[in-house]
Order: sequence, then structure tokens, then C-alpha cells
Amino acid sequence: MDFVIGLLTVVLVVDALFLILLVLVQLPKKDAGVGSAFGGGATDALFGPGSGSVLTKATKWATIIFLGLALTLSFLGVQAKRTKSSKSDELQKKSAPATTPQKPIFPGILPPPTNTPASSTNKTAVVPATNSLSPATNAPVAPKK
Repeated sequence: MDFVIGLLTVVLVVDALFLILLVLVQLPKKDAGVGSAFGGGATDALFGPGSGSVLTKATKWATIIFLGLALTLSFLGVQAKRTKSSKSDELQKKSAPATTPQKPIFPGILPPPTNTPASSTNKTAVVPATNSLSPATNAPVAPKK
């Protein structure tokens, strides 16, 4: 999808440049307008005496193509964004476990997480209590005499 959007964007830019060129080459009405500043009077010599109708038709078709491409790219961009967001939502739903929120035991303190591995049972782990006031010694104690 990204390749198609990129390709159509390049075609849109080329069509926009072609449309700008066509508008600047148009024959001016009553020697006024931007066309006369860029040599619009030379189109008869360059393209022939009936070039006004050919340039008008080319400008009309280039404008139709431009508007069609702009609307198509807008539609494709919205579709691509929806597809990416729906895929990311599905991945988040698959990766996140469905857990129910627990009420805190004490206000302001969150309960411990309850996500346990599948191999463990529902037994609670016993953690030995340590006295934080007495210094911990790792050295062996000498026997008393």
C-alpha cells in the first residue's frame, strides 16, 4: 500500500508541474494576465494558430487528473492509517494479559502484582524476616570456650 501511495504522489507532483506550465503558456485575454508576462503570445508561433483550444483541453484534463489523484491519495491515506491502527490495537490486545484491577488494601498503596508464571502454584512465597536494626554479619562465629 505504501508503494502505491508513493507512486501516486510522484504522479501527482508531475501533473501539478505540468498544470502550472499549461496555465503559464495559455493565451492571454486582451493582453493582460500572467500568460503575457511569460511569453503567452508566442504560443501561436510555437504550437500553431489553433493552439488555444488544444491548450485549454490539456489544461482541463490535467486539472481533472490532479483532482482525481488528490482525492484518491486522501482516501488511501485514511485507509492506510486505519489499517495500521487496527493492527496495532490487535497486537496490544494479544500481548497484554486480561487482568482485573484490584482495590488497594490501604489507601495510597498499590497491591503487589499478581502476574505469576504458569508453572507456579498459588502458594505464597515465604520471605524470611530480617531485623534491619542489627548489623548483618557474614563472618563465621568463633565457638565459645
